[in-house]
Amino acid sequence: MPAEGDRHERTWMAWPTGGYTLGDTPIDADEARSTWAAVAHATARFEPVSMVVDPSDRELARRYLSAEIELHVAPLDDAWMRDIGPTFVVSRGEDGRTVLGAVDWTFNGWGAQSWATWDRDALIGGLVAEWAGAERIASSLVNEGGGIHVDGHGTVLVTRTVQLDPRRNPGRTRADVEAELARTIGASRTIWLPRGLTRDSQRYGTRGHVDIVATFTRPGTVLVHTQDDDGHPDAAVTREVVAALEEATDAAGRSIEIVPIPAPTVLRDAEGWVDHSYVNHLLVNGGVVACAFDDRRDADAVAILREVYPGREVVSVDARPLFARGGGIHCITQQQPALRAD
Repeated sequence: MPAEGDRHERTWMAWPTGGYTLGDTPIDADEARSTWAAVAHATARFEPVSMVVDPSDRELARRYLSAEIELHVAPLDDAWMRDIGPTFVVSRGEDGRTVLGAVDWTFNGWGAQSWATWDRDALIGGLVAEWAGAERIASSLVNEGGGIHVDGHGTVLVTRTVQLDPRRNPGRTRADVEAELARTIGASRTIWLPRGLTRDSQRYGTRGHVDIVATFTRPGTVLVHTQDDDGHPDAAVTREVVAALEEATDAAGRSIEIVPIPAPTVLRDAEGWVDHSYVNHLLVNGGVVACAFDDRRDADAVAILREVYPGREVVSVDARPLFARGGGIHCITQQQPALRAD
């Protein structure tokens, strides 16, 4: 699996179609659609965007999306493409050419959550693989794209609460998971983080996706969400994450350099502790699509992202409507790597 910062062919997304993602009122629904569209348009500044839309939403989606956003039609349950779509990989074919693959993980609604439906979403990985012209690589591992981050050189970050979740993969051991990650995404070193953020571990969360906790900025360097207010339970979580990374080495045997990126100052919303995180950004060709929260630390986060991704333009999108629905910018996008360098 290439690093997210490698060149992309395009980014894939899915259009919000119903349930809690749209909310209870027309105003809620418009907010969701407008936010998904804002992320799509920010991404399209840098690379092509393909949007999967439910048949019932094709005309509606086009009213929010510019003509440059390509539409693909398929039935959907939800709109978290990072999790329901495939994870793209590349390999060298027998004829020496680079081949695009798409790992189609088993998806069961983030561990058979009582509020989730997934019969339609479980088919999206295979459909996107077909549309992308990729070789489908089926996996029996229940996993989501938000549950992994790679450095492109054989190292993968995961959390024990996701891949070893008994409602995802009952009976599987760490060794079992590592063997499947080696087979599917070429991971030769798996770094196990203890857990994800508090809000994400509650009823409407994923039980601890890594992509709001930590990400590789380059091989050997990990950007880590840091909660410095001890009144927030994530302060303890992020200390545990840092401790695990301090003990880890990557696939090349290097110690991990840790770069903290502080959490926004807002600690709670109407539902409880927030999990607002600047780690949940998307790397695009020549840029970064970053989360903003109308917080005084937004500018600090942009400065850090510019420093760790030199030469990339940082474009921010208000991610509060996404986090209120259970995710962020990274969660609703999935990059397809380019098979050429130009």
